[in-house]
Amino acid sequence: MSNTWFSSLSLVSALLSDQNPSELDALCPSPPGPSRPQRNYERIGGQAGTSFFQTLIHLLKGNIGTGLLGLPLAVKNAGLVLGPISLLVMGIIAVHCMKLLVMCSHHLSAKMNRPSLTYGEAVQYGMENVPWLRRHSQWGKRTVNLFLIITQLGFCCVYFVFLSDNVKQVVEAANATTISCQTNYTNQTQVLVPSFDSRLYMLCFLPAIILLVFIRNLKCLAPFSLGANVAMTASLFLIYYYSLTNISNPTDLPKVGRAKDYPLFFGTAIFAFEGIGVVLPLENKMQRPQRFTQVLYLGMGIVTFLYISLGTIGYMCFGEHIGGSITLNLPNCWMYQVVKLLYCFGIFITFALQFYVPAEILIPSMVACVPDQWGTAIDLLLRAVMVIFTCALAILIPELDLVISLVGSVSSSFLALIFPPLLQLIVFYGEGLSLPVKVKNLVISLVGLIGFVAGTYIAIVEIVARNGHKRDETPSTFLVQ
Repeated sequence: MSNTWFSSLSLVSALLSDQNPSELDALCPSPPGPSRPQRNYERIGGQAGTSFFQTLIHLLKGNIGTGLLGLPLAVKNAGLVLGPISLLVMGIIAVHCMKLLVMCSHHLSAKMNRPSLTYGEAVQYGMENVPWLRRHSQWGKRTVNLFLIITQLGFCCVYFVFLSDNVKQVVEAANATTISCQTNYTNQTQVLVPSFDSRLYMLCFLPAIILLVFIRNLKCLAPFSLGANVAMTASLFLIYYYSLTNISNPTDLPKVGRAKDYPLFFGTAIFAFEGIGVVLPLENKMQRPQRFTQVLYLGMGIVTFLYISLGTIGYMCFGEHIGGSITLNLPNCWMYQVVKLLYCFGIFITFALQFYVPAEILIPSMVACVPDQWGTAIDLLLRAVMVIFTCALAILIPELDLVISLVGSVSSSFLALIFPPLLQLIVFYGEGLSLPVKVKNLVISLVGLIGFVAGTYIAIVEIVARNGHKRDETPSTFLVQ
């Protein structure tokens, strides 16, 4: 989510904001009442705050999205045996890093006498704990904010590609869609009617998405968000059902994938597991925050199970023909065409939630620089420009699997794997961390760094290769494909 369309001065000014907003701030506002001391670790106010179950649902919602649908291809890149094992290991590491972030936030909150901290503030105050980093502590917060912006706008790019690919497939197969769902182990939805290139579908979605992000109060979208969650859940159940009932003989599938494809697995997997941005907002809003660890372990246990099971089952069902999203392999019948459209509706509404974070970090500081009478117009203009920018990036890279892998490798690896272990080292600097803990943290961060470098490089190489292949095709393929 590079921010080249804004000036460097404006970006730095925006990153100086004291709060990291979250879509949860709009749909789940902080309860009123006096702030709790961190050592008390109990929210004051009786009924205020979210319950255990509500927090669990928010955690599941924050981790299950388009990344889940891309995991069958990730398992293909890693191999039928190595893929699920790697997903389990990555899930354990990701949950451990989430726990480190919460623990560091608690320690710093008590030390700074603050009721709660954001991710960026935790890094800033952690750096202030180290004498030779104290002068640069503001850059820690700015860096986290930057990667939050990159990650969230990256999600928005993925949503553009997902919507265009799935709707394009539904439109092209409309005349051939039947009631009977026959199994076809190649491309499940047979494209029978030539249609426009997927990039033109993105342009068709652009006006609707711009109008969607013009809704600045996300509470207005709450009913639609609930409907989107129901639609995506129902679609997920049907995808599981089809995959389970149509598993082919997996003996011919490679147990270990090619080494050069493993970085693509890493990017897709860490994209799916990058829910660390919602961890602190959720914990801060709990009525009984001391139970958040239970929520975290239960919720991420469910998420990890879903990731491993759908990734493995989906690959076993569709084999070497698995697409960038498993929805692209569903059969050519009305029930599964509706599944695609329902999931697209859910992703369309979710776009506004993901867009909320970068918009609230970047836009207010710019609106403050103009007269009040122009404030609303500039706000809407900047929102439109940001959406157009994400659409332009999606048009440049209209490959769903590679966009997911690239976003995961570039930004999610830092937020989910690299920063949290380093944060523990600086937060507890001079407080006697054991050598094994230091080594463990450095190893986790090193794994994240290697994944970032290798995943980014391979994804870019594959993007260049595919674009080169497309340039060799006839010019008319942009209009009809």
